[in-house]
Amino acid sequence: MINVALLGNPNVGKTTIYNLLTGSNQYVGNWPGVTIDKKEGILDKDIKIVDLPGIYAMDTFSNEEKISKEFLENGNVDVIVNIVDASNLSRNLYLTTQLMEFNKPIVLILNMLDVAESKGIKTDIDKLSKELNVTIVEVVAKKKSGADKISAAIRNSVNKKPNYNHNFGSETETYKKLESILNKCSKTPLNQKKSISEKIDKVVLNPILAYPLFIGALFLLFQFSFAWVGAPLQEGLGALIENYLQAPVSDLLVNSSPWFKSLIVDGIIGSFAGALPFFPLIFALGFGISVFEDSGYMARAAFLMDNIMRRVGLSGKAFIPMVVGLGCSVPSIMASRTLESEKDRKITALISPLMTCSARVPIYAVFIAIFFPKNAALVTMSLYIAGAVVAILVALVLNKTTYKKDLEPFLLELPEYKLPTISALFKNTWYKSKGFLKKVVTIMFAMSVVIWVLSAFNFSGFTEDINNSFLASIGGFIAPVFAPLGFGDWRASVSLLTGIGAKEIVVSTMAVLYGNLDTVLPTLFNGVTAYTFLVFSALYTPCLSALATMKNEFGSKMMWISAIYQFVVAWVIAFLVHIIGNAIFHSGSIVEVLVAGVIIIVSLAIVFKKFSSKSSDCGSCSGCASKGSCSTEAEKRKA
Repeated sequence: MINVALLGNPNVGKTTIYNLLTGSNQYVGNWPGVTIDKKEGILDKDIKIVDLPGIYAMDTFSNEEKISKEFLENGNVDVIVNIVDASNLSRNLYLTTQLMEFNKPIVLILNMLDVAESKGIKTDIDKLSKELNVTIVEVVAKKKSGADKISAAIRNSVNKKPNYNHNFGSETETYKKLESILNKCSKTPLNQKKSISEKIDKVVLNPILAYPLFIGALFLLFQFSFAWVGAPLQEGLGALIENYLQAPVSDLLVNSSPWFKSLIVDGIIGSFAGALPFFPLIFALGFGISVFEDSGYMARAAFLMDNIMRRVGLSGKAFIPMVVGLGCSVPSIMASRTLESEKDRKITALISPLMTCSARVPIYAVFIAIFFPKNAALVTMSLYIAGAVVAILVALVLNKTTYKKDLEPFLLELPEYKLPTISALFKNTWYKSKGFLKKVVTIMFAMSVVIWVLSAFNFSGFTEDINNSFLASIGGFIAPVFAPLGFGDWRASVSLLTGIGAKEIVVSTMAVLYGNLDTVLPTLFNGVTAYTFLVFSALYTPCLSALATMKNEFGSKMMWISAIYQFVVAWVIAFLVHIIGNAIFHSGSIVEVLVAGVIIIVSLAIVFKKFSSKSSDCGSCSGCASKGSCSTEAEKRKA
């Protein structure tokens, strides 16, 4: 078996080439931080391809670099396949020079030739191959061709003893020698026209327009997902299940035992009827997020957030795991590995589950459809923003108390904008949404049956009065915790409790306990308590899968901290929303409400600025008396 290590800078098409070579289906995104661990696949039965995380260099000791370095040193590597962006050779080849130090045969894959050509960049491949003494293969990965050429190059290189022509020396000498080599082998137009990406970024990253455009893009995303596409499909699928599955089965079992009919109709079919219709909505949301990612806009969002993240002591790179959390908290916690410092990794892992994951979407959809149908996108966006704001505030508190350390430098490549292909969009959307379907037919099904048993029986046997069931006793015990929030009904409490298993189960639990949610929920909630319930659902304890991931990545202590602090934060904020919401709802004109809102926002902004303002002492030297005017190495790195 030939062992191949696949390496390259972030966003050079590495995962796309890995999928091309191995026939795998790994996630591909047009933004950094997609691959966070090594993955293995097979090419032609006798070549093992190991996809390593995207890195810029081997000398800054990030987790990705440690994974790559350890594998190259200890992984019995026969050939290194190094993928580079043909339109950005000067930067990409720096990693190549460092890979030469491992004294392994290198096959250089020149990808993105189409981008290089569009910029007028022409490279003499034969000359470059002789200068570096490596085999070079040209491909355009997105066209899904070239696997045979790469395979042949690997086989031809495996038994060759490396004899690299240059000793590149220090970083500065490295870049000087690379520049000299590229001057011989590559031609770049002196007066390059501004690319389409540069022209778009003049608007998208404009200091005045950037943030309004970002908020507008989010609003369109939620309008598309909840109002234009997701909601109509959800209603249609729900009607199909009710009319062509639930009702016929109920009629078929009309002469069966009451408990058996209840098990089948309410317990089993009811769980599917309560959960499955939300799949189109989750799919639509995943599709919208995939458009952001594949187009290149997601990297710009991380760039825009850097200023805000730095005010709370985190690098803008921490925003990437938070964005991953929009799909699921599990990969978002794992994505914190991509951060350089231990402080950043821990804080980011603790705040990422505060971002609204797709599992919470069914909860939003039910309550918004019943209580806020005319403002679906606005209410949804407020919940997503609430999660992000609370995450940032928690990060600020942690940086001012538990974790105090200098900021790490923020390095993020802004990829070229591109029109996403339909196949890639649907592939990435399926990657984001398939987990929901798996949960529907596994965890949610099993939990719904257990919930039905607990709601249909007591110590005397089967009961048609759910208020006398085992579940009512459990719910009655925990209901007082939620009573101050306005939803002290035991069924709502039990639904939130089961949601710790998986957030999607909240809705299926309600469907089993309440029956027809459209008619029952308005009798138990009003607009204020419904929104309070949504806020609590958006912020409270992560699911068991996320907590297990937290334990695996950081240990039991972090897991318990995550579980407890999020519950407390969610309860406090939901309580404030309930109190303020009732005050606004029951008294005050619209003008008074707006004035009060502005006063509250301004006050929070002042407090935020006060806590996040930079001290005059840079903190790099003990006994510093220069009041921030010094030029320490730490300050140079920050700059």
